[in-house]
Amino acid sequence: MLASLVNINKFYNGNQVLKNISLTINEGDKIGLVGNNGCGKSTLLRILTGRENPDRFTEKDGIVTVSAKTTIGYLEQMGGLDSEKTVGEEMEGVFEPVKKAIERMREIETEIENGDNSSADEYQNLTSWIETNDGYNTDVKIRTVLNGMGFSESDSVRFVSEFSGGEKTRLCICKLLLEEPNLLILDEPTNHLDFRTIMWLEDYLKSYRGSVLIVSHDRYFLDKLCNSICEIEQGTLERYRGNYSAFTRQREEHRSRQKKEYEMQQKEIAKLQDYVDRNLVRASTTKMAQSRQKQLEKTEIIQKPVREAKSAKINFTYAVEPPLDILKVKNIDISVGEGESRKTLIENINFEVRRGDKIGVIGDNGIGKSTLLKIIQEKLPHKGLIRWNSNIKISYFEQESRNLDPNLTVMEQIHSRYPSMSDFEVRSLLAQVRITGENVFKQTGVISGGERAKLCFAIMMLEHGNVLILDEPTNHLDLSSKEAIETALESYTGTIIFVSHDRYLLSKIADRIFELTENSCQIHECGFEKYLEIFREREAEQRRAAEAEKSAKIAENTKDRQEKSHRNKQQRSADAQRKAEMRRLESEIDGYQNIIDTLTEEISKEEVYTDYQLMNEKCTEIERLKNLIDEIFDKLVELDE
Repeated sequence: MLASLVNINKFYNGNQVLKNISLTINEGDKIGLVGNNGCGKSTLLRILTGRENPDRFTEKDGIVTVSAKTTIGYLEQMGGLDSEKTVGEEMEGVFEPVKKAIERMREIETEIENGDNSSADEYQNLTSWIETNDGYNTDVKIRTVLNGMGFSESDSVRFVSEFSGGEKTRLCICKLLLEEPNLLILDEPTNHLDFRTIMWLEDYLKSYRGSVLIVSHDRYFLDKLCNSICEIEQGTLERYRGNYSAFTRQREEHRSRQKKEYEMQQKEIAKLQDYVDRNLVRASTTKMAQSRQKQLEKTEIIQKPVREAKSAKINFTYAVEPPLDILKVKNIDISVGEGESRKTLIENINFEVRRGDKIGVIGDNGIGKSTLLKIIQEKLPHKGLIRWNSNIKISYFEQESRNLDPNLTVMEQIHSRYPSMSDFEVRSLLAQVRITGENVFKQTGVISGGERAKLCFAIMMLEHGNVLILDEPTNHLDLSSKEAIETALESYTGTIIFVSHDRYLLSKIADRIFELTENSCQIHECGFEKYLEIFREREAEQRRAAEAEKSAKIAENTKDRQEKSHRNKQQRSADAQRKAEMRRLESEIDGYQNIIDTLTEEISKEEVYTDYQLMNEKCTEIERLKNLIDEIFDKLVELDE
């Protein structure tokens, strides 16, 4: 046993946050601590580490026990660092005892050389202690951890004060990992980490020799790392064996079983009480009634199950069935900025989307994921061609809910889009996504990020889109809301294109992965788990190739600018003719597409599909027109290039 909590209670302003919580942490435990925001997770960590005291009512309450052999490392946001030291000095300070031991060994070696062997036993003990603590590899450990957490060699000579808040938090994690406490406590460690760093930390903690207690909303992180999950709900703590996925299954089983046991006991108690009430005063049945009364008094009452907080009910539907081919994209680019400052991030992106595809778009911050979603909706300028098929209705979730007017109230946001809806209908819809009470009358600019996201989901439910485009849909959501949106997307039969850093969502929903890197869009015809295998295999190679590819990209852009500056009048004339031809071809495509739409509508009529010859003629004509469109499309691509 490393540490234990027994009957922990905590009140704030008269409200009980923690109720009789008990928890034992043993060697080898990797525990995930979960619960909705404000449930008391961080409070429990502060009590465990002695930074806060529990409220005690009896001698048996509020007992915190830490074993004498236990060393605790606790991640505090930007805490525990000396701003006046360099990163290297901070990390080397962890190994100060090792450094002093090595210095003492050198002193003893000098004494032995001078004929003084009085410290030979001490020398032997020091040698053994340093080897046990791997003291000769401290430099390697420091480089490994700093590099894994995203710091370069040049960062080691920078002062801590020069780094941002998020970077200081990462440095705190580095220092804790180097200290190697046998109980490591981390509160939201993945908040300031990118995709690669999270994966490195995940692998590092898997093989960590000590025990780990983690508060996190990153369900994939909890799934890969933890061997038990503790949930705090309405002040009480319940522990489940296994990872996060196992926890979700067991929690439902536990709640169902607890409810049945409570209801059965209540029925039995009511039956016994009824018998006592009817027979206690009758002489012939008094003894039997008294016997049942004693039975009632001895009954160990099952506590009424904690009422589960209602989660959002999100359901995306559509009425118009789209065609099999949804979207065709050829040779588009992702560029940012305007004029001379315009920068191309990725060129020559090509892909097709078919009905029912669930596409997860991933990549580093700033690589252009959100820009890609806007480009395919024709919201931003671009090169290349984008063609949506007919009968497509897009419903778009924009990151940080930028499509909402911050000055309108929550109800006004929906009324402005759907004026025919009554107040009752609007409030019923908002209640589905768990926006209730006075919150519906608040301005959108003052409600939380999670509530704004839920409002956007409510609007999308009214739009009935057969293609959903979502940009970071689980940002700002608590665990129950994340599960609600996951369930909605899993059951949705339309097409989904979504950007996300939420690996759990990607794992559950995506069946294709579009990975944006520094110079390409790589399409993986597989789910997220298979993609991770590919990612790990090529990660080392990508690091080496990144710099070379970046240099080639800069040279290519420079060459393009030089060529454009030498264009003459004849070239500009040819360019104008090319654009005119492209407009003519696009007009032809639109004309053929209109004919296809008409024919498609005709073959759905009974008088056509019951006439085999007529049906065959129309289908043949549709196929011929499609082939013509493809040929013209290829000509357009050639002209654009």
